[in-house]
Amino acid sequence: MAPPLPLRTLPVSNGRRVLLNPDASFRDILSIRTSTPSPPPSTTWSPPAIPAEHRPLNTQQRDRRGRRSQPQAMDSTSRPRPQPRPAHTQGTTRCAYTSDGTRLVTVGSNNLIRMYKTGSDGEPDNIDDCQEQNVALAAGSDMFVVGAEDGTVSLYSVASAAFERFLARTTLPLRDVALTKDHHWCAVAGDELSARVVNTEDIQQVRYLREHARATRHASFDPKGGLLTLSGTDGILYVYSLTADEPELIRKVDGVIGAVDGDSDVSTKAVWHPDGRAFAVPTPTRDIQVISKNDWEKQRSFANGHLADITALAWSPNGALLASASRDGKVLVWETKTQSVVARYDYANVVDLSWHPSRNIVSFTTTDGEVYIYPDFLSDQFAPLLKLPTQPAPFIHDPLSETSANRRPPPPVNGHHRQSDIPSRPRRESLGSLDSFLGGDDDGDDFVVDDDGAGYTLGGQKRYREGDDDAYGHSRKRRHIEAQYHEAFQPGSTPWRGNRKYLCLNLIGFVWTIDQDSHHTVTVEFYDHDFQRDFHFTDTFLYDKACLNEHGTLFSCPPRDDAPSTIFYRPHETWTQRADWRIELPRGEAVTAMSLSDSFITVTTSANYVRIFTLFGMPYRVYRPKSTPMVTCASYRDYVLTMGNGPVGPDGCARLLYTIENVKRDEICQNEDTVALPEGASLKSVFFSDNGDPCIYDTTGTLLTLLHWRQPSRACWVPLLDTKLLPRLASGRKTETYFPVAVADNKFHCIILKGGDQYPYFPRPLLSEFDFSIPISSPPIERNKKKDKQRKRAGVDDEEDDEMEDAEGDDSDNGEENAEDDPHAETRKLEQNFMLKGVQAAQVRDLVESTAGGHMQRTLLSRLELEIDKTLLQLLAAECREGEDRGMRALEMVLLMRDRTGRMFEAAGKVAERYGRTILGEKIREVGEKRTSGVDEDDI
Repeated sequence: MAPPLPLRTLPVSNGRRVLLNPDASFRDILSIRTSTPSPPPSTTWSPPAIPAEHRPLNTQQRDRRGRRSQPQAMDSTSRPRPQPRPAHTQGTTRCAYTSDGTRLVTVGSNNLIRMYKTGSDGEPDNIDDCQEQNVALAAGSDMFVVGAEDGTVSLYSVASAAFERFLARTTLPLRDVALTKDHHWCAVAGDELSARVVNTEDIQQVRYLREHARATRHASFDPKGGLLTLSGTDGILYVYSLTADEPELIRKVDGVIGAVDGDSDVSTKAVWHPDGRAFAVPTPTRDIQVISKNDWEKQRSFANGHLADITALAWSPNGALLASASRDGKVLVWETKTQSVVARYDYANVVDLSWHPSRNIVSFTTTDGEVYIYPDFLSDQFAPLLKLPTQPAPFIHDPLSETSANRRPPPPVNGHHRQSDIPSRPRRESLGSLDSFLGGDDDGDDFVVDDDGAGYTLGGQKRYREGDDDAYGHSRKRRHIEAQYHEAFQPGSTPWRGNRKYLCLNLIGFVWTIDQDSHHTVTVEFYDHDFQRDFHFTDTFLYDKACLNEHGTLFSCPPRDDAPSTIFYRPHETWTQRADWRIELPRGEAVTAMSLSDSFITVTTSANYVRIFTLFGMPYRVYRPKSTPMVTCASYRDYVLTMGNGPVGPDGCARLLYTIENVKRDEICQNEDTVALPEGASLKSVFFSDNGDPCIYDTTGTLLTLLHWRQPSRACWVPLLDTKLLPRLASGRKTETYFPVAVADNKFHCIILKGGDQYPYFPRPLLSEFDFSIPISSPPIERNKKKDKQRKRAGVDDEEDDEMEDAEGDDSDNGEENAEDDPHAETRKLEQNFMLKGVQAAQVRDLVESTAGGHMQRTLLSRLELEIDKTLLQLLAAECREGEDRGMRALEMVLLMRDRTGRMFEAAGKVAERYGRTILGEKIREVGEKRTSGVDEDDI
């Protein structure tokens, strides 16, 4: 007997199955299938329809800080998905578009390279017999570079689809390669402790990068090719400068990326934004952090998107969007401006992403060796973002768009930003005019009318004379040169660095603020806690400027939305219940700079007004200065110094003009005089010294003070210190700059900045002070060379030596050591002392003559003049020791003495006799007799 036939089941819709008779015929099965309801078109879940009033709009609303509200992410399941293309075997797979976008190159773990033609569904071009385990890829326009795990770096041609040459070979596994934008240099990163940069045309040109301590897993160039970022396995980003012949490590960015093994698929790569001012990097918290290039601080972040470690990042060609992939099986697209997710896609094991240079196409690869080419990657709502010009990197406070901080573009003139925007009637030049000699536009050649069709004015073009171009092919026509203005700034403040900023730094204390998104937190700290206690408060006005002195703290905020700019003053002590006050400026008017003295508050605004208030909010004066746009201001007691842009010089830069006036007496001391700045330099700070004399510090590192400023048209700028000539910098071993803070006690108080920083940052830096040293001659360098040799013998490194010198504080020279190394050291020191005492005496004399100074000022002036004469006596003795041939110089020093009693001349005669200079002694006595008898100086 035959065994019974097994029962069969027939699959139908919705996952159900129907039990069939073993003897069922094909007709019975067909009838069952046709009677079963058909399944829905797709079993994938689709989100419910969103009402029109709740759908995201292209024009999104903005919050009170000017940021757009986050758009709702687009669900990828509502659109057709591309099919995976099996390109390589399982393992790490990379992809990259060529610069022109015509090809997509992919490499993987097998010995095969594929090149897909953009817009074609046909088979790709293959390159066989290449290296296996290819883990890195970088593509140019006509070539691409492939890095294999065995350490070989190969260059291939796109046109011939063939191998051309090897670029490099490493002994340890290779992890990444990168190309500069011009494709002339290729960076190689791997498990070796040194990375390298190889010239793609001449492999003999190799630059080695050895200043990082661990292996590197990623390499990326900035858009200009001057910086190279290496991601170390130790969790540190190393930034190298390639502008010099030898690469220089300029920054270590720690605390951003995680410590990841070299063979992990987790990404720690720094992906540079197309504008070149920042890069994005994945963090261990599964967010994407933006780091700025200027200060290497954290800016905006793309957060709360992924649930696992990030494996790939890629900016869109214009930087408007950022694509990211993660181990959570998601591919996200973020809008750069709002840092919000605008599209989500479900793709697992993605390890590389690549945007098409010009089309709405994104390609990505997986660890399964598959390649996805996704046309129409973005929906119609967000695809227009790809057509925008290059978008700015997401800063917390973008220096390019910040109009209320230290950087401010010049305001428009008569409502127009450029002269070309002003409609005007063309004027025909007259015979012999300046334009005719300068080779102006040939406006006289277009009078011919082509009324007979002979082609005199074919194409509507003018006829030009021969010789319109010079011998080099350059046009001799006039070119419009836009003037460069000095930007407005607040003395003692710093720009935003991340979410922190110093509003004020001086010898009283410092004011700093933290951006908390919805509000700021302002902290005021004092150096002398016995004088005042520190305090902080929640700032909802978003103050961006502050001034601090012994009496109070002054704040100002920029206008935002419908809220006007506000000035807020808070006194430290008061005998009334409430003494702080707040004033709102007219709408549309912003504070560009402000100062606080013992008597008045001075504010310069974007409307080119100078507004002066009393300490308790009484409007005292409002006027518009002649030099505009305004740049900055400073004040001391009743004196107010304002600076603004003046006429444009021959170099195309506006001259910086200053005005000093006594507000209380309504007297102008200096009216629209020029600030002495060298060519190409700009002003870094302006302030009054503790004695009430104006001082400036420029970008050349020079500190200057103003002499005779109380007398109209007599003021002159005198250098007190050139920081480039400091002994600590004479050896050339150090590279540091100085942030000016104040001039007090005849010293320059500043903050030492190292590592290329231009502004101080947190934690609060220490103040340093330097003695004045008027630049007279170059300092000797023998002592510094000897010191370097001693350091090398002792085994002291640069950082330890820097800390030792910074701890020493004063940087003045040791006279005994200098005397051994430089026989003229004593003379140099005395000459320096003579110059400095002369400047101090001139300042005190101006004060006494202009203000009827009291007994203290007159006594100080007498003491300074006595010290000057003593210095001249010491110089006289040094000249006498040199020999008889220095007699004329010695007599000249006696003539410089300021004594009117004759005692100093007697002392000078005794010095000459002591060294046997008889003739010199007789001439000194003659000069002394004439001086005491009241003979005019010119007669002497």
